[in-house]
Amino acid sequence: MRFRLGLTGSIGMGKSTTAQMFADAGCAVWDADAAVHRLYARGGAAVVPLAAAFPAAIEDGAVSRSALRDIIARDPAALARIESIVHPLVSQDRADFIAAHPNAIGVFDIPLLFETGADATMDATACVSASRETQRARVLSRGTMSGGDLDRILARQMPNEEKCARATWVIETDTLEHARAQVQDVLKAIEQRLKHA
Repeated sequence: MRFRLGLTGSIGMGKSTTAQMFADAGCAVWDADAAVHRLYARGGAAVVPLAAAFPAAIEDGAVSRSALRDIIARDPAALARIESIVHPLVSQDRADFIAAHPNAIGVFDIPLLFETGADATMDATACVSASRETQRARVLSRGTMSGGDLDRILARQMPNEEKCARATWVIETDTLEHARAQVQDVLKAIEQRLKHA
């Protein structure tokens, strides 16, 4: 892989939309959440080891995320065991993706990029960002969680300001046009780096 860009951002900041813009521009995009879905699906690599450790987490031959949440709620120590099973499988999925795209600029869509230290494996990082008001309006308009749910999620994540300060580039997602222009700017900067490497 010619270049690895870690893409991150808190919930409701426009990360999925921005990742799609990189894909549309010809980048190979790896999505951490999609990798976990593949691993949890029927026949996925996480099903057998999680079934051995937590039989109650399996429904219809697949890992149930809601059952895992219930297990963690009852036994907080279960989270570390689950992560010890799932994280190596996610790392292997990412390694397979890198091997399959030797000449690409790879964009790695990782929500907890800085929290998990995955930024250390990247050539550069980009953080998508929007105002607090925009973030809140986007998340609540989905109708899938309450303001309290959002506050609990944000309390567990690194603050947006800190993510932006640590990132190589910040992509403001106030409008689609502005975000797309910034994606192009980031790709131009990456091509410049590759020329001088």
